[in-house]
Amino acid sequence: MTKYFDYAATTPTDPRVVEEMLPYFTEHFGNPNSLYTIGRDAYKALEDARERIAALIGARPEELIFTSGGTESDNAAFISTLNRYAPDGGAHIITSAYEHHAILEVVEWLAKHDHELTIVKPRADGHVYADDIAKEMRPNTKVVSIIMANNEIGSINDIAAISHVAHEGGALLHTDAVQALGKIKVDVGELGVDMLSLSAHKIYGPRGIGALYLRRGTRFDPLIKGGGQESRRRSGTQNVVGAVGFAKALEIALDDLDAEAIRLSRMRDYLIDEVTSRLENTLATVESDPRLPNIAPLLIKGVEGEAMLLQLDNLGFSVSTGSACSSGSLEASHVLLSVGVPQEIAHGSLRLSLGRWSTQEDCEALVDALVPIVERLRAMSPVYEKMFGSEGYM
Repeated sequence: MTKYFDYAATTPTDPRVVEEMLPYFTEHFGNPNSLYTIGRDAYKALEDARERIAALIGARPEELIFTSGGTESDNAAFISTLNRYAPDGGAHIITSAYEHHAILEVVEWLAKHDHELTIVKPRADGHVYADDIAKEMRPNTKVVSIIMANNEIGSINDIAAISHVAHEGGALLHTDAVQALGKIKVDVGELGVDMLSLSAHKIYGPRGIGALYLRRGTRFDPLIKGGGQESRRRSGTQNVVGAVGFAKALEIALDDLDAEAIRLSRMRDYLIDEVTSRLENTLATVESDPRLPNIAPLLIKGVEGEAMLLQLDNLGFSVSTGSACSSGSLEASHVLLSVGVPQEIAHGSLRLSLGRWSTQEDCEALVDALVPIVERLRAMSPVYEKMFGSEGYM
């Protein structure tokens, strides 16, 4: 049986979530926009799910737009607001260098369409600071977007402080909270955000459903147009079964949030301590708090991450070399490069992410499997000793 260490990429749907969703596949299958009984029943379930999720993040139900996931929410946060606040271009956008590609690619696209872009680097400790955002604010800054918790190295940013800076400068503040949700507290009021992106499949819910929190009064031009669903903010027949599953998954995650964070952080620290103590030239990418309890980011010098991944996979361990969305790329992780990791070392990254069904025994088995794999790969390397040995230059 596979021992899974890639919960940051996606999670298995919790059986309790599946059980709550099942009736909406076959019994309560109506279109929630229809007036007859089964349509009204579906609409009630959709709005009940909206109310449950909104309450759990400190929002009003009408401030929550259901989407297809975090990527759509991120795209809409920029395109839909700038279409209203700066329809003729000329807006200044600030984001960070280690955002998810769903942010970076859309802002780069906007920069090619008459908007201005500033990309702020996180500091070496893995965090983006409000002071660094303040230095980049301009009179025409319209949107600031900083990830709440990085998906690859786990660092948690002070979004409330960044929000204060953005609002002082007259800009909207968006945060991608996809990785944060279900691991740490997410409250839109405390964070002071105008927009916030969420996704269900990172918290043991179904794929294909997410949400965008849009603070009341924030102007918004729908990214997806058509039938005018979601109060004319996102067209398309709503994913009722997904919304029901999302609500249930979030309730389960928050019900045991603190205890689970303690359990996961102990295993995270075990993985980092054991691997770095048993393998020379190995370190944690970031160990500065605050950080997510479930992500252990490692840099194993002199070894390609892909080689470790494939050999571990042959032994029944699923791990990542970085963000799953870019795992098909041979380029070094943009996240690691942004925090100052040299490119030749960044290729030796492993992201071990823990979750609901992770156990201490699985962690011990992973370390026992990883150590000899690295030793073999280093012994086969024609350059490892030259680069990283006692006389090496790195």
